[in-house]
Amino acid sequence: MLATVPMALSILLVDDEINVRKTLSTYLESEGHEVIAVADGQDALAEAARSHFDVAFVDLRLKESSGSDLIPELIAQSPWIKVVMMTAHATVDSAVETLKRGAVDYITKPFGTPQLKRMTDFLARQAVAKQTSRHGSVRSVGGAVDSANPAMQRAINLARQVAITDANVLLRGESGTGKGVLARVIHDCSSRGSKIFATISCPALSAELLESELFGHVKGSFTGAARDNPGRIATCDGGTLFLDEIGDLPLDLQPKLLRFVQDREFESVGDFVTKHADVRLITATNVNLEDAVRVGRFREDLLYRINVIQIDVPALRHRPEDIISLAEQFVTDLRRHKLITGFTDEAASALQAYNWPGNVRELRNVIERAVVLCTGPEIGLEHLPGNFLPHPASDCEVGDPVPFEKLEELHIRRVLARAKSLDEAAKILGMDPATLWRRRKKYGM
Repeated sequence: MLATVPMALSILLVDDEINVRKTLSTYLESEGHEVIAVADGQDALAEAARSHFDVAFVDLRLKESSGSDLIPELIAQSPWIKVVMMTAHATVDSAVETLKRGAVDYITKPFGTPQLKRMTDFLARQAVAKQTSRHGSVRSVGGAVDSANPAMQRAINLARQVAITDANVLLRGESGTGKGVLARVIHDCSSRGSKIFATISCPALSAELLESELFGHVKGSFTGAARDNPGRIATCDGGTLFLDEIGDLPLDLQPKLLRFVQDREFESVGDFVTKHADVRLITATNVNLEDAVRVGRFREDLLYRINVIQIDVPALRHRPEDIISLAEQFVTDLRRHKLITGFTDEAASALQAYNWPGNVRELRNVIERAVVLCTGPEIGLEHLPGNFLPHPASDCEVGDPVPFEKLEELHIRRVLARAKSLDEAAKILGMDPATLWRRRKKYGM
């Protein structure tokens, strides 16, 4: 029996012969891969701009253009993509030329399914090894940042686009929205992807410890400095440093960081030797840094330096179309040996109706709790925290001595818990979706 594919790939197939596209697509999909097939380079670039592909199989001779010319364009647009050339006219010169342009391999037509399987299995194993070495566990390439929301799609696409540069990036958004995930995407998709990626949370450390963590210290430079510490900047040489919640960086440290951002120079605590490091800086904040500049808590020149490219990450409540897909992904990641297949309609409606002040981080915590408590095939309302359940005043009826707003809140909660979507709930309640959104916000749903 054939070995199973270690990882499903997202494949872009470019060939101007329709029979070749159909045959290869059918086989690759039967192996568990996702395939988009196009006939020319223009359509290939358009698809690559819309979707994330792990691998591109490209025919060397296309009607409108050369497949060899398409290689650098695809790689420039999607630096992580592995391009394999398909050719019926393989020569040493053509093979060398495609490899020089960035292809990882080529395959000669006509080829059978065993050859194609060996190629895709090899690329899948490479992808698994790459993800495992970076994260300590296997995860699908790009899967963690898929979205059906236009604003989030723009953020993801911009992150991938700027990855091929060394520009400093500032990620803005509420806590828990996934800024750290996007920072990791930028690193993984860049030429620094095989180097170190490190994170420092600025609010988590005192000013003294933060300076030492960033720039390092020498033994004896302060009480408790029992040994040398090179610091994160030095250890990330060639890689990426992510400074989370940069707005909490102490004012005294900001000139030292500014100097490093400008000149790539720094000194460790207690050391007078100037050091250099090639580190890409990605920062994130959940506060308005312009306001911090106005009140003197943040340097304006540092803000300009770190905000070369700004990416706005929307809150989860503004991405309602992503809530259930994210929840289902978390179930898959967390269920281990439990046979949990999804959510009851009531639980799904409750998840969508909730306001998610803690964003994606809160959603993951809620799903982890539900997975622990669930003993059946579906997660129900009873597995969710108490604030997802009907309001404690659920027994009150019209005529009871309670405020009208309490009855309205109760009725909206009941309808949201049973409706399959927010649009359906709005229709049942006889209000437009914008009014329902305001009511949800008012009652903290």
